[in-house]
Amino acid sequence: MSRGRLRRGVLALAVLIVGSTAGSGISVAEAGLDRFYRQELRWGPCGEAKLDAAKARCADIAVPLNYAEPQGRAITVAISRVSAGDPARRRGVLLGNPGGPGSSGLGFTAQLGDHLDIRDGYDLIGFDPRGVGRSTPLHCGWPVSSDLRSAGVDSVGFGATLALEAELAARCLARNGATQSFITTRNTARDMDVIRAVLGAERISYIGASYGTYLGAVFTQMFPERVDRFVLDSAVDPARYHVAMIQDEGAPNEAAFDVWADWVAARDGEYHLGTTGPAVRATVTGLIERAARRPIRIGEYEVDAHLLPMILFEGIREAKAYPELAASVRQLAQAEYQPVRPEGNLAEYLEQALRPKEDEAAEAIILCGDAEAPRDPAWYWRNIEASRASQPIFGAFANGPNACAFWQPPIEPPTVVGNAVPALILQAVQDTRTAYQQGVGLHRALTGSRLVTMPDRVAHGVMKQSSCASHAAEVYLGTGVLPAEDITCPADRG
Repeated sequence: MSRGRLRRGVLALAVLIVGSTAGSGISVAEAGLDRFYRQELRWGPCGEAKLDAAKARCADIAVPLNYAEPQGRAITVAISRVSAGDPARRRGVLLGNPGGPGSSGLGFTAQLGDHLDIRDGYDLIGFDPRGVGRSTPLHCGWPVSSDLRSAGVDSVGFGATLALEAELAARCLARNGATQSFITTRNTARDMDVIRAVLGAERISYIGASYGTYLGAVFTQMFPERVDRFVLDSAVDPARYHVAMIQDEGAPNEAAFDVWADWVAARDGEYHLGTTGPAVRATVTGLIERAARRPIRIGEYEVDAHLLPMILFEGIREAKAYPELAASVRQLAQAEYQPVRPEGNLAEYLEQALRPKEDEAAEAIILCGDAEAPRDPAWYWRNIEASRASQPIFGAFANGPNACAFWQPPIEPPTVVGNAVPALILQAVQDTRTAYQQGVGLHRALTGSRLVTMPDRVAHGVMKQSSCASHAAEVYLGTGVLPAEDITCPADRG
C-alpha cells in the first residue's frame, strides 16, 4: 500500500473517530461498518482444556484490517465466553487483556473468575487481540523470541545490538509489509467495540493487566460512552508509552535485584554466590562482564552479556521465582569452569529465547505500530552511558534500542488520554515492569479514577498479591462504587 493511500486512510479514520466520541456513538451505516457490528457468531467448543473445563464457548469475529477502508480485507479476532452463572444477577459483559503486548487473552477472564467473585454477574469474555494467537496472527521469522534485550557493556556490544534490531525490523517488513501497520492498540480498541456490539451490550466492563491497562485507557478515550466498570492492574502511563515506559523499568529492577541479592546471600550455603548482598551483586556483574568477552557455554547454548541481564530481569520480578533464579545463576557461574547442562527454569528460558518455537514478534509489531522510537543511535548510547553508574545491570536494557528504532512510521499518532471516565487503578510501589510512577500518571490522566497502592512487595500484578486490593476490585465490579478516596492495600503475608 502506498504512503499516500495510508495517509488518506488515516484522514478518513479521524473523521470516524470524531463521530464515535461525539456522544451518539459510531454511525455504522455511514462508516460502512454495519456488516461487522451486526454479524452473527457461530459458537463452538474452544478446544483448550481449561476453557472447556470452564464451559466456555468460542467464536471468531470478523473485523476490518483497516477501519478507514472497511470494504477491504477482513481479519478475525478469536473470542471466548463463559456465561454468567446467575442470570438474575447478570449485569453485562466483562472483557480483559493480560498484557504483553502480544499475549493471548482467550482464557484470561475465565482465569480471573477463579480468583475474583465475578462469575455470577458477568459474561466473561476473553479474546486474542488482532495479530496474536488465534486471531489472524502475523509472523516475522525471527531467530530469537524477543527484540527486548540488553545492549551490552561497551560500544562493541551496542553495535551488535543495533545490527540485530535492524535485522529483526527488516524481517517483519519483508514478510508483512503494510499489513503490520494496522496491528495497533487503537485498532484493538475498535475491535473491542465490535465485540461489544456483536454481543448485544451497550457498555463493557473490563480488567486489564500491565499493557492491558494501556489498551483499556485507550478504549476509555475513544469510546467513553461505551465504558462501564474498568479495573486496571499494574498500569501504564499513556504519556510515557512506550520508549519512556521501558526506561522507567531500569531503577525498580536494580532495586529489586538488591532484594533478591540479599535473599541469596542469606542462603550462601546453598548457592555460593556471596555472603552479602553487595557480594552477590559483584558476582553477577563480574559474570556479565566476562560473558561480554566470551559467551558462557552451557549445554548447547551460549549466554552473552545481552541475554544474561534478561534472565535476571525475568527472575527478580517476584519472590516465588527467587530460588529458580539463584539456581540459574549458580549454573551459569559453574559453566565458566566445567561442562554444565542447563536445568529447570534456565533450560526452559534458553529454549524459548534462543530456539523459539513460536514467533513472538507481536509485541514489537504492536509497540512499534503504536508510537515511534528515536532513530539516532547516539541518543540511545548517551542514555545508556548516563545510566551505567546507577543501573549497572539493567541500564543498557532500559535505555537500549529495540526494533522500533528501525520500523516504518505509525499510521496514526499515539492516543492522548485525558478524561473523567471512572476506573480503579491498582499499583505496586516496587513493580519491576510498570514502575509505580506509571500508575500515578494514569491516575492523573483519568481524573475520575481511584488509585490503590500496594507498598510492601516486589510484584507485577496486585490483585493476586493483595486480598485487600482484590476485594476493592470485586466491590467496584459488583456495585459500581469506587473507594471514596485513594487507598493503600498491603500485600498478603506469606
